[in-house]
Amino acid sequence: MTDGFVKNFFETANELISMDSLTLAYDKGGDAAPAIDKINLNIYRGEFVCVMGPSGCGKSTLLNILAGFLSPTGGTVKLNQKEIKGIDAHRGVVFQHPPLYEWYSVRKNIAFGPMMQKVPKKKIAEEVETYLAKVGLTDFAEKKVYELSGGMKQRAAIASALINNPDILLMDEPFGALDALTREQMQDLIRKIWWNTGKTIFFITHDVDEALLLGTRILVMSRRPGKIIADFPAHFTKEFIEENSDDARYTEAFHQKRKYILGLINEQ
Repeated sequence: MTDGFVKNFFETANELISMDSLTLAYDKGGDAAPAIDKINLNIYRGEFVCVMGPSGCGKSTLLNILAGFLSPTGGTVKLNQKEIKGIDAHRGVVFQHPPLYEWYSVRKNIAFGPMMQKVPKKKIAEEVETYLAKVGLTDFAEKKVYELSGGMKQRAAIASALINNPDILLMDEPFGALDALTREQMQDLIRKIWWNTGKTIFFITHDVDEALLLGTRILVMSRRPGKIIADFPAHFTKEFIEENSDDARYTEAFHQKRKYILGLINEQ
């Protein structure tokens, strides 16, 4: 599914990631269907791409390939026209359960990436303060991770990923384990970070409302073998920010997009 908005945007935006017949089969010698099969997709700078689909459709597999955790068994994936091979700082990853060092303070967790890259200490200290402020953790900088709530841990994880200035932020159901109120607060946080930084975000979710309220582009995947069966723009997150209101979620347009996505997923 596409429309004029997508066409015009793609003609003017800079391509960041390109996937060409991207395939991954865990059972390379067997008869099992691949996890994802011949995905052709481009992601453009500044997009907030939300990915949905039934359980087991290959969403996380796709994200893990983009992160460099997995190597495809067929096709190619490129970042800035260079094939992705392994892990590097160009891609930041945030999981549902933050991989933070429990015995470190929030400050040390956020500083860890730049320290490993041998960034000068003075610059690290300045940037850590900047990202503590961005995610609202300035007053909790010296707290140990085990002392934090779930939402605070995710704030620290987001800051830890962003401080490395990745080209793209990959998020695998980052708010799925949070309570409803904290989840809304985290959605608002990541929306503002995206809006203020222009960072490209690839975001996996099972929540249709979350996808529509965050994404500028929605991808829906089929059951295994995972393929892209729908690809269309969404504008509700921009309305949310520009109008400083969540009224968009109560519109007929929102209801129709929600119904359309649920129909696609339930048909699988």
